[in-house]
Amino acid sequence: MGLLDIILFPVYVLLFHLYFSIARKKMADPQLRFYHKYAFWVKIIGSLAITIFNVYISLGDSTTLYYREGYGLYKLILNDSDHLKWFFTPVIDFDQNLITDPANTGYYKSEANFFIIKMVAFFSLFCLGKYTIINLFFSMLAFSGIWKLFLFFYARYPKYHKKMAIAVLFLPTLVFWSSGALKDPVCMCMLGWLTFSVYDGYYKKRNMLANSVVAMIAMLVISIVKPYILFSYLPFFILYLILVNLHLIKNTLTKISIFLFIALGSVIGLYVASEKLQEEMGSLALDKLAESVQTQQNNFINMSDRAESSFSLGVEYDGSLGSLAKMAPAAINATLFRPYIWESKKISTLLSSLESLSLMFFFLFVLKTAGPIRFIKTIFKDPMILFCLLFSVLFAFFIGATTLNFGTLVRYKIPCMPFFIIALVLIYEYNKPIKKARSTKQAV
Repeated sequence: MGLLDIILFPVYVLLFHLYFSIARKKMADPQLRFYHKYAFWVKIIGSLAITIFNVYISLGDSTTLYYREGYGLYKLILNDSDHLKWFFTPVIDFDQNLITDPANTGYYKSEANFFIIKMVAFFSLFCLGKYTIINLFFSMLAFSGIWKLFLFFYARYPKYHKKMAIAVLFLPTLVFWSSGALKDPVCMCMLGWLTFSVYDGYYKKRNMLANSVVAMIAMLVISIVKPYILFSYLPFFILYLILVNLHLIKNTLTKISIFLFIALGSVIGLYVASEKLQEEMGSLALDKLAESVQTQQNNFINMSDRAESSFSLGVEYDGSLGSLAKMAPAAINATLFRPYIWESKKISTLLSSLESLSLMFFFLFVLKTAGPIRFIKTIFKDPMILFCLLFSVLFAFFIGATTLNFGTLVRYKIPCMPFFIIALVLIYEYNKPIKKARSTKQAV
């Protein structure tokens, strides 16, 4: 962070503030204006915090890969406008002689990495390549999508707005890790826009053409940056839309027929998508999941001597699908409730461990309030709970099974955290009145 960064940062904050203030004035709901205002400033703080973290505390991909190579591409463009062609070129065609740091050569085999590098270079054109401002751009990009995700939940459950806001807008790790030059802000942005545009276009029947375009762009970007998010999210979101729309149909036979038809179509679509993903990504295909898990685990185990934050699931894995199933509870627990406080060796993981501990207490509180049987029954009572829980648990399983380093885990898991918390909130809210009613009846 140089002097120019310090001078420019408040200027760009002011510009973003003016832009979002204009958008805020169009909101008729004062509750939304309130949350939008404070969520914006929280993201500004998050952007500054992650900049300080990446520059002075812990160097990582944001500074050594994405910024360094993105800034290098930006300088190439300034020197010769012909280099603008790299914005529209796949990574396989990129001239390897132009790589800024030869140590990053291996990273250029990934289209996902090159996409973020190009974004950094693009944002650099508007801010003189200053890292602090680039992080601010990424943070504001994420804010736009996270806000849309909040609107999706708020539209369905406005009376639970405080809990929804905490889960989506003010969750510490989500705010922090979606505020810098990384893949995570891009994914959170697109996940929010995808969710809202599909819901608004195909459930609310508003601006269907525009929403369809936005949804397709969002899916395209996620499929480039982190395709596993898309393939663990879409089936359950589609299931949610099916279940919600089935309530509008009165005839039981018609409901069953539609459900079976769309469910069959979803299975076929998922299989085709898996085959396509196998061609492009290999280890991420559904029928190679066990092989992918073993490969990823071996990579982390091989690096464990050099990584302070490496950990074990405590379950022996032999590469079979049966072993994978036995490992599932430990993997899900690792994503949702670890690192434990005594496992934290860095500031970043310590903050995450405090959040994980709070989430564990909240989960146990909700389980105690509802009781195990009613807890399970409530999951099927509301399509939103089913959708949020299925997605968050599957995603938690995949991340927990393949990521044996807390420093990486706390960042990779953020897409599923709002959904898991909201599922718990809804389960609690459904059972809280019942518990009160029982207490009143017993008193009488």
